[in-house]
Amino acid sequence: MATSQQISRIQNEIKMLQNDPPPGISCWLKDDEYSQLEANVLGPMQTPYENGVFKLEIKIPNKYPFAPPIIQFITPIYHPNIDHTGRICLDLLKMPPQGGWKPSLNLMSILKSIQLLMSLPNPHDPLRADVVSIGN
Repeated sequence: MATSQQISRIQNEIKMLQNDPPPGISCWLKDDEYSQLEANVLGPMQTPYENGVFKLEIKIPNKYPFAPPIIQFITPIYHPNIDHTGRICLDLLKMPPQGGWKPSLNLMSILKSIQLLMSLPNPHDPLRADVVSIGN
C-alpha cells in the first residue's frame, strides 16, 4: 500500500508526463492504483521498432523512491536486453552497487531510458545472448 508521500510523488510524476510528455511516451494509473501503472512507448525512429507501440507494466514498490520501480514489457519485443517475459536489463532499474538507481530519478527519466535502450542495445549485458549473436 502506497504512503501519502508516495502517492503525492507519483501524482506529480504522472502530471509531469501528461502536461509535458516526452515524444512517444505516455503513462497512466492502472485501475486507479498508485502502485500499478501502465505506459506506452513508441518505437524509436530508424530502428526495427519504428511505428510500433509497446505497452509496459510498472509496479511501484513500497520503498519507492528509495527502490526502483519494477517495469516490464507487456508487448512482446525481440531485443537483447529484454527477455521473453518482458523483463528489462537496464542499469537504472537496479539498486546500487550493481545498478544505477537513485531516488532523484523519476518515471519520465526511466521511460526515456527504456526508449533509448530500444535504439541502443547493450550487447555487453544481454538477457538474451541468442539475440546478440544474430547481430554479430
